[in-house]
Amino acid sequence: MTRVAVVGAGGWGQNHVRNFASMGALAVVVDRDPKVRAERQAAYPGVRVVASVDEALGEFDAAVIATDASSHASLAEQLLDAKKDLLVEKPLALSSADALRLCELAERNERVLMVGHLLLFHPVVERLKALVDAGELGDVLYLVCRRLNLGVVRRDENAWWSLAPHDLSIAGYLLGSEPTSVAATGGVFLQKEAGIEDVVFATVRYPGERLAHVHVSWLDPHKTRMVTVVGSKKMAVFDDTSPDQKLQIFDKGVEPPPRSLSYADGVRVRTGDIRIPALRMAEPLRRECEAFLEAVRTRRAPLADGRSGLAVVRALEAGARSLRRGGGEVAIGCRGQGGDV
Repeated sequence: MTRVAVVGAGGWGQNHVRNFASMGALAVVVDRDPKVRAERQAAYPGVRVVASVDEALGEFDAAVIATDASSHASLAEQLLDAKKDLLVEKPLALSSADALRLCELAERNERVLMVGHLLLFHPVVERLKALVDAGELGDVLYLVCRRLNLGVVRRDENAWWSLAPHDLSIAGYLLGSEPTSVAATGGVFLQKEAGIEDVVFATVRYPGERLAHVHVSWLDPHKTRMVTVVGSKKMAVFDDTSPDQKLQIFDKGVEPPPRSLSYADGVRVRTGDIRIPALRMAEPLRRECEAFLEAVRTRRAPLADGRSGLAVVRALEAGARSLRRGGGEVAIGCRGQGGDV
C-alpha cells in the first residue's frame, strides 16, 4: 500500500486524513498548528504527526497538499523535487506560471500530479459526461453554473478564486476543451478596504462558440449548487443540494425553421418528458482519494491531472484580470503556456 502524508490537516484536510486512514494508506499527518496535531494524534494514534514535511520525508511515498492556496506552489515544488507523487487541493497554484512549472517538474521527475477538482468524481458529473459523450444531449451549446451561499467569507481570496474552480473544472471536463477567454464583473461589499469580491458573474468562452456562465457568491440567501447543461437535443440539470433529484434530463429543445420560412414563422419549441435517472451515490472525496492511489499504483495520468489544473488556473487568472479591468474580455494564451495574451 502506498504510504500517504496529508499536509494540512485542519479544515478540509481532515477529510483527507479520514479517507486515507480508512483505506489503510495514511502514514504521516503534517500541520503547523499544535492544536490540530494534538487532535489528529488522539484520533489516529498509530500515525506519525509532525509539524513540517522535512521531519518525515523518508516515511511516505505520496502526499496530499490541503494547506492554504498561497502555499500550494512552494510545497508542491518541494515535494516533487523529493520525488513524491502529489494530490494538490484546488487551485493548483495562484498563478499560471507556477502551475505550469509544477506540471513540467512532475513530468520531468515522472511523478503523478493530481488536482483536487472534487466534483469530477461526483457520480452525477460522471453520468453527465457519459450523456454528453454519447450524444444524448446533442451538441452542447452552453452551461450555466451557480455556486451560491451565505458564507464562508474569506480574507485571503475572493469568491472567484474560492468557488469558481469547481465549475470551471466541470465545464472543461464536459466540453472536452480549454477555455479561450473570460469576461468577469463582480462586487465588493463586505471587505471594501481589501477589495475582495463577494460576488462574481463571468462569461467563459470555449472553442466552437460554446459558453459557460459562472455565478459565484458567498453573499446570497440561498445555498445553490447547480449546473445546467443546454444541448441541441436535450437539457440536463445537476442540483447538488437536492436530496433525491440530483440529476434531471429534460427532453426539451428548440428546432430551427426550415430554410423556406423565417425564424419567427418556423421555429418550434419542443417539450417532452423529464427523466430522473437512478444513480448510486458515493462520497466524491472518497472516489478522488481512490483515484489518486490508483494513479500512483498504475503510473497512469489521473482524471484531474496537473494539466487540467493548469487550465483552470489560467481561466481563474484571466477572470481576475478581467475583474481588474472592469469586465473586459481577456483572451487566454496558447494551450500549455502560462499567462494570457
